[in-house]
Amino acid sequence: MTRLSVNINKIATIRNARGGNVPDVTKAAADCESFGAEGITVHPRPDERHIRYADVRSIRPIIKTEFNIEGNPIPSFIDLVCEVLPDQVTLVPDAPDAITSNAGWDTVKNREFLSSMCALFKSKGIRCSIFIDPNPLMAEGAKACGADRVELYTAAYAERYPEDRESAIADYVRTAERARELGLGLNAGHDLSLENLEYFIRRIPWTDEVSIGHAIISDALYLGLEKTIQAYLSKIKIF
Repeated sequence: MTRLSVNINKIATIRNARGGNVPDVTKAAADCESFGAEGITVHPRPDERHIRYADVRSIRPIIKTEFNIEGNPIPSFIDLVCEVLPDQVTLVPDAPDAITSNAGWDTVKNREFLSSMCALFKSKGIRCSIFIDPNPLMAEGAKACGADRVELYTAAYAERYPEDRESAIADYVRTAERARELGLGLNAGHDLSLENLEYFIRRIPWTDEVSIGHAIISDALYLGLEKTIQAYLSKIKIF
């Protein structure tokens, strides 16, 4: 059954806009869990424009479900992950100046580097997931790198969904099927929403986890955080 991991970066963005500790990011993580979230995701970036490294350290001890840290494995990120030992690390090739993640890894061209990262994190007992575009070859590359899972970058699916949902998901189904054949776990994330999430899960019901942040925090402005998390859970608990 698919699990919902709530990305709390946007809560940190609101806090950072004014300084201080309102809203309290650590409390928000605990609240998300109490409202039904089955994991917490954070994506610290070098400029700490939303989640800060200090946030990661303060959140880790309170997580009762699953803690997922995603990001580009630069030296400071590697050190942080090895220090706090999350349940899962998701390797994302985002540039330091990227507003948000905008592409998956080329797991073929970057095989040597990604293999070394997977080996390091797995030696610490951390599940390793690689962020990829919907391309079966990238899933094969991730397997060769030693990854435990892949996370499908779902921005293209979300963009194309309103016009032709079947066409939008076709490459994702092919890649997900190949990942399953290879024995890889399957995650998905980026621009998934109340509009497009249920169809994704119906077509790829073996998805292990979806990581959603921006849409959840945006919907929470109208519905409240607890009702929003429950609404998203209802879209994935369909089998």
